Amino acid sequence: MKLNELPQTNWRLASRAQRMNPSFIREILKVTERPGIISFAGGLPSPKTFPVAAFQEACAKVLRDDGQAALQYAASEGYGPLREMVAAMLPWQVDPAQVLITTGSQQGLDLVAKVLVDAGSRILVETPTYLGALQAFAPMEPEVIGVASDAGGLDLDDLSRQATDARFLYVLPNFQNPTGRTMSEDRRAALSQRAAALGLPIVEDNPYGELWFDAAPPPPLTSRNPEGCVYLGSFSKVLAPSLRLGFMVAPAALYPKLLQAKQAADLHTPGFNQRVAAEVMKESFLARHVPAIRSLYKSQRDAMLAALAREMQGLSLEWNAPDGGMFLWARLPQGMDAIELLPKAVAQGVAFVPGAPFYAQQADSRSLRLSFVTATVEQIDAGIAALAASIRAYARE
Repeated sequence: MKLNELPQTNWRLASRAQRMNPSFIREILKVTERPGIISFAGGLPSPKTFPVAAFQEACAKVLRDDGQAALQYAASEGYGPLREMVAAMLPWQVDPAQVLITTGSQQGLDLVAKVLVDAGSRILVETPTYLGALQAFAPMEPEVIGVASDAGGLDLDDLSRQATDARFLYVLPNFQNPTGRTMSEDRRAALSQRAAALGLPIVEDNPYGELWFDAAPPPPLTSRNPEGCVYLGSFSKVLAPSLRLGFMVAPAALYPKLLQAKQAADLHTPGFNQRVAAEVMKESFLARHVPAIRSLYKSQRDAMLAALAREMQGLSLEWNAPDGGMFLWARLPQGMDAIELLPKAVAQGVAFVPGAPFYAQQADSRSLRLSFVTATVEQIDAGIAALAASIRAYARE
């Protein structure tokens, strides 16, 4: 029988596959690849921050000194010295045995969902929240509830109203993606106490916490109640995203199941990458390297704030001034829709991410996210001017 004569295969998708959706942001990034487009859309760290020379030396050393082990299968928990480094750099007492190295912190979200979520389970998120988390949770078919939030973080009264039978609360306290906001110390203390009283576990995601500009953020929620939290971290924003290195810190009661989910997913995170990262980070490398990232990003944030103040006069656009991280959150004038604005902005040569996909419920169609870290000051000036022109054109329609 010839290949074209074979009977048609009937592929039947699982119900969870129906809930998988393409990343709205990654679809937008395809648009930004057009020549001449200034992109404020991607959540990508600046390539200027990648320590290429340090990685060149570390790769050579790892291959020279322990190449066979570096290229072999590795422990699912992660490379021991790297787990010890993670435990040592966190601001509370952490046993390295609690650290699980993940293939990016995104995998940590996937593992949490697999271990803690059943179909129909209630999980709580900020309003708005990280789109990648919503994507990671969706295949497990949960009921995702957005808790009311303001510039200081979650509304604790609304949290209490929504917390019944919730499996966990997912929160990004530091320079949140997408809003750039930081949860205040008072709100963290109150949230930690309220969650403990409710018996509500917290999944704390902190990929941006080291990217502060003028002052470090308050201590993590996990440091206040380690047994009631899972903590996620990443090396993507302080070293290089292509390494796909993240980590989880989990209570002893939960760790074995997360490890089993990790083993089922990919056996282990690439051992070579882990060894190279550990080699790079020896001798307090991050303490010398990260301040340069902060300085660069702060100058870019300042440039974007100045451009917004200059170009958006008379447009009733609202925006915040983040204290760190990579993102700025803005809101269009009454009656406008950021998704409708996007093609008009692209026609003017600039791209952004509409805010609606970041909402679990009741999306704010006027909101949008601007990333300031991959554009030069000159591009920021030109891009914000183009964005203002597109808003003015939209207002005339």
